[in-house]
Amino acid sequence: VQLQASGGGLVQAGDSLRLSCVVSRRTGTNYGMGWFRQAPGKERKFVASIVWSGDSTYYADSVKGRFTISRDNAKTTIYLQMNSLNPEDTAVYYCAGRSLGRWAYWGQGTLVTVSS
Repeated sequence: VQLQASGGGLVQAGDSLRLSCVVSRRTGTNYGMGWFRQAPGKERKFVASIVWSGDSTYYADSVKGRFTISRDNAKTTIYLQMNSLNPEDTAVYYCAGRSLGRWAYWGQGTLVTVSS
């Protein structure tokens, strides 16, 4: 599984941004995708996840109601729509693929910077 994330940038507090993650060379065991983020000097944390089949989504409490994870019908791209951004959302955002009970695949990350 190969993952290519994009869409990061510099925005102001209150703005919106949409991240994309193109998924290629999927395997049969890859049943879900997710977004994580890592702020400067902090550990990487879960943001949101979605399964390829069905409608199940999960969110970290810190982004519930502001962020939305989705996928395209061709199952080649996942998105993270981020609204009402605040400086605490500043981080490198990574997309990840879930397989065999763990986050097995990682993209290269895209930087989101939110200014106050």
